[in-house]
Amino acid sequence: MCGIVAYIGKRDVTPILIEGLKRLDYRGYDSAGLVIARDGKLTLRKSAGRIASLESKLDHSLDGSTIGVAHTRWATHGAPTDINAHPHTDQSGRIALVHNGIIENYRTLTRYLESEGVQVESETDTEVLAKLVGHFYEGCLEDAVRKALREVRGTFGIAAISAEEPDKLVAARRGSPLILGIGKEEFLIASDAAAIIQHTANVIYLEDNEVLVVDRDGYKTTNLDATPVTKEVEAIEWTLEQIELGGFSHFMRKEIYEQPEALRTCLRGRLDMDEARVQLGGLAHVARELIKAKRIILTGCGTAWHAALIGEYLIEELARIPCEVEYSSEFRYRNPIVEDGTVLISISQSGETIDTLAALREAKNKGAMALGVVNSVGSTIARETDAGVYLHVGPEIGVASTKAFVGQVTVLAMIAAFLGRRSHLSPAACDQYLRTLATVPDVIEKTLVLDEQCREIAAEYADAGNWLYLGRGLQYPIALEGALKLKEISYIHAEGLPAAEMKHGPIALISEDMPVVILAPRGHWYEKVIGNIEEVRSRGGRVIVVATEGDTEVAKLAEHVLFVPEIDELLAPLVTVVPLQMLAYHAAVLRGCDVDKPRNLAKAVTVE
Repeated sequence: MCGIVAYIGKRDVTPILIEGLKRLDYRGYDSAGLVIARDGKLTLRKSAGRIASLESKLDHSLDGSTIGVAHTRWATHGAPTDINAHPHTDQSGRIALVHNGIIENYRTLTRYLESEGVQVESETDTEVLAKLVGHFYEGCLEDAVRKALREVRGTFGIAAISAEEPDKLVAARRGSPLILGIGKEEFLIASDAAAIIQHTANVIYLEDNEVLVVDRDGYKTTNLDATPVTKEVEAIEWTLEQIELGGFSHFMRKEIYEQPEALRTCLRGRLDMDEARVQLGGLAHVARELIKAKRIILTGCGTAWHAALIGEYLIEELARIPCEVEYSSEFRYRNPIVEDGTVLISISQSGETIDTLAALREAKNKGAMALGVVNSVGSTIARETDAGVYLHVGPEIGVASTKAFVGQVTVLAMIAAFLGRRSHLSPAACDQYLRTLATVPDVIEKTLVLDEQCREIAAEYADAGNWLYLGRGLQYPIALEGALKLKEISYIHAEGLPAAEMKHGPIALISEDMPVVILAPRGHWYEKVIGNIEEVRSRGGRVIVVATEGDTEVAKLAEHVLFVPEIDELLAPLVTVVPLQMLAYHAAVLRGCDVDKPRNLAKAVTVE
């Protein structure tokens, strides 16, 4: 959430900053602002609302500057107003700063500043930090930033500029991502590679408690004690075209349709059919220790937690290792038992989810081996784990995750086979499983033909205030995921349940006004699910079933049936989730919702 873009070079800075903010539009925000340095002074513009509102406040007084900082804010401390928008300035108005994260001790710092005669005008914690930097300023911006940050408790990704040093940018991070893009005679600082990919693919990633100083001749990185830190220049692995709409009406729709090719990329080079095994280079150096695991804990938040639930089934079934799934946000705040032989797998699209990162650190501190399943190369979780597997599904712009979810499930499916083949899973059984896994992209491609039928069903029920999603076994997490998608982007209340739990209370809610989506592909739980459909029908619920092609019996029991191609039930969740994604998408569009930027949500949750 929130976005930072800063530039120093030879080009006019304002268009670059605005374009960078627009590239970060998907992250979620409710105000925007920028500051430029020129002719020995700073000029600020900021506004509540969308970037278009900020653009309306731009004028020719900003032209000609080649250094500046911009920000999109997602409100934490204080409402989304012009005064609370970033950048914030120090008491003199000669230093400006933008900030992602939360300053936990900002009240204490406010009292200190007020005792020193420095007044805070907004409701934000960020203004306190800007004022503190100004309070410590004695002619060197980087020294003032270091002094201020030593007093701070909390998380931050910041970029600062001073009218006194108009050819310098200072940035720092703790718990909130920042990268430096290195171009030809220019540098860009951003919280996300999307803001800079059109200018350069060469970047360095800041680590926690590192300070970056950039001028027109180059850059240097140090820690908070001013000790130099050597950084490696890395390449962003995706292209500008991947973060553009390319003819689709929304990024979510584009990403639903990208799922077959995304999974082909995810699987490429990882399935060794000749040896009936999985090749995961990111786990190779820990494989011997990993197969001795006595217990696996999978952690995630939201959609990643749903993927973890599927991973639990697969790992226990194929590898026979006890698994449990934990909400990252709960795991970090209790005293979890981490015994010898415990492995923690952290699942996160962005690799920056703060609760998942904290859970990872807690487990490592207690002696667990830590693995990561992330999409963003170079992200914090990827760097802090002992080993891991990248999704390689390409950038995901839509806030409601689609292709990252199927990527997470696919990687967990491969990890399950990786572990199983090294213990008790026979070559024949593994071979059959991997050959089925290899067909998943093609099966999903065939499932996309349900798009128009999903739109028609959504049109019929888009005004219903409550939906129920039911599934058993491996389909229960898909019921949760389908309900979450509907809630996220259409603002319809929806609940996902294990189908058998419906009788233990929620059945009281069922009426002729309630759509009930039931996942009923052929498999181990099929007969039981048919019984659940009958229970819903007898109480007047409107039944929408996701079923296997050719199932004529289930068609007699439902108002609507979405037929998906038949596939082994262990991998069926990768297919049955697709029509639920499309149902949610069309319901949101029909209700006039902002599909890619749902209210109150952000793509990467980097604050508590």
